[in-house]
Amino acid sequence: MNKRFRHFISLLALGGAVWLDPMTAFAAETEMNLVQSMGPLTLIPPIVAIILAFVTKNVILSLFLGIFSGTIIIQYAGGENILLGVLYGFTDIVDYILMSLSDPWNAGIILQVLAIGGLIALITSTGGAREIAESLAKRAKGPVSTQIITWALGLLIFFDDYANALIVGPIMRPVSDKMKMSRERLAFVIDATAAPIAGIALISTWIGYEVGLINDAYQSIGQNVNAYGIFLQTIPYRFYNILMLVFVFVTSITLREFGPMKKAQERSRDTHELIAKDSHLDNNDDEMEVVAKGKPSIWNALLPIGSLIMFSFIGFYTNGRTAILNSDNTALIQTVERSPFSFETLREVFGASDASIVLFQAALIASIIALVMGVLEGHFNFSKGIDIWVNGMKTLMITGVVLLLAWSLSGVMGDLGTADYLVSLLSDSMPAFLLPTVIFLLGAIISFATGTSYGTMGILMPLAIPLATAMHPEDPNFVIMSAGAVLTGAIFGDHASPISDTTILSSMGAGSNLLDHVKTQLPYAIAVAAISILFGYIPSAFGVSIMLVLPISLIAVVGVIYLFGKKTDTTEEISKNEE
Repeated sequence: MNKRFRHFISLLALGGAVWLDPMTAFAAETEMNLVQSMGPLTLIPPIVAIILAFVTKNVILSLFLGIFSGTIIIQYAGGENILLGVLYGFTDIVDYILMSLSDPWNAGIILQVLAIGGLIALITSTGGAREIAESLAKRAKGPVSTQIITWALGLLIFFDDYANALIVGPIMRPVSDKMKMSRERLAFVIDATAAPIAGIALISTWIGYEVGLINDAYQSIGQNVNAYGIFLQTIPYRFYNILMLVFVFVTSITLREFGPMKKAQERSRDTHELIAKDSHLDNNDDEMEVVAKGKPSIWNALLPIGSLIMFSFIGFYTNGRTAILNSDNTALIQTVERSPFSFETLREVFGASDASIVLFQAALIASIIALVMGVLEGHFNFSKGIDIWVNGMKTLMITGVVLLLAWSLSGVMGDLGTADYLVSLLSDSMPAFLLPTVIFLLGAIISFATGTSYGTMGILMPLAIPLATAMHPEDPNFVIMSAGAVLTGAIFGDHASPISDTTILSSMGAGSNLLDHVKTQLPYAIAVAAISILFGYIPSAFGVSIMLVLPISLIAVVGVIYLFGKKTDTTEEISKNEE
């Protein structure tokens, strides 16, 4: 998502809400001229990256060539001939990568990923991971309960999508492997309970950004509203989020699958191949050495993982509180000081926190706890423990490379104005009842092409609320519905795009090949998006009560699963014990 970079883009999208210095204004004008002059060519980088990813099954090469194609286009648009454009475009790749790496947010995310890799290695080496897997396996007696436990853990870690993807996968992977669940299915359950739940949680690292966009958009049309109240009212209209969570639950309890996911589950059941034979697994920590002496304890896993979650919560509070107290928002400062633990304060401090810093700090503390426990229990000395931690970081090095290239591609598309071109291409005049649907589709397409939900929200929200108000000034629910369509449409890409960092982290946490994960979950994402439109936004736009629309949408989800899905038990004998 590259949240900070996309937040800057969203500020630019707010027009008069931000004062620009002359150089920034010149850059913005240059970008707009580039969009107008290059038109469809601005779509080439994401198209190249996505198509090559599926054709070559090499994510790094595909992202690199996507960036390269974008830098060539920028050089060509700047007046260079094609040969010099190729030469300078190649050198520009380094600039984009360095720019991505120098961004504090991006650096924090990469450090967080590496630190959690080291933490997983320490937990595995002390035998704690095996113990917690065996403990969960006693409760997860079959594929149904295994998937439900994974789904429930995803809901419990509602406060941040990154934390969700990085914590649930390593915990549940040994259990799902024992149940012969495909890694693609595990990655889907994790991914589908990451951004979809974080995006609608009442307290999360997303909340401040979403509420801020709503507030700014309403102020742009001269309305002062309770932005958090509006956010709460959009939740019933966040059809994709809600229906995806239900979709995962229903497919988990019925074991019904369709499309590539069905083939993956059947492959895992029939051949015991958890990943496809011709797929390359980028992050392989299955070979981590267990050096535990004596009987391993489940506490070697529970205490570090519990501390990771606990210190994440503490960090979100303290980091966000510090940010607010150092701001110039007097009213908010008074609220925080007067009621430090009220719901309003918790909501605001979580939204103001920097997750990249907090999660890295929490992972570092949890790693230290795991290291000290291993030393005190005699599993290894400090020197050996540090070697294990560093080797664990190495297993996730490739994930850092993929994230870095994905952010660089996002930067290239930002300079090209890819999202702006998509908006201008797809937002022509339309009947009022189609506006929420078109907004949702715009959000889904832009977020899928760019891999960023934050950037998509920042681009569309300042357009959606004024446009919906102009079309239906007498109907506030129509405006709220349109705002909800922005927020949930942007989640689609965060969930389904192969260049979304949450997708990358989910596949890594599950130990799945990234492209296999995308290929198997994309039909499910499209199916839920289609239901969101046909049974959600279109009836709601015609005035049908949300109290009727939501149940009908839920029934439609169940109907699609039973109509197209076939039951695919991965462990027939174990499943019988579960019935």
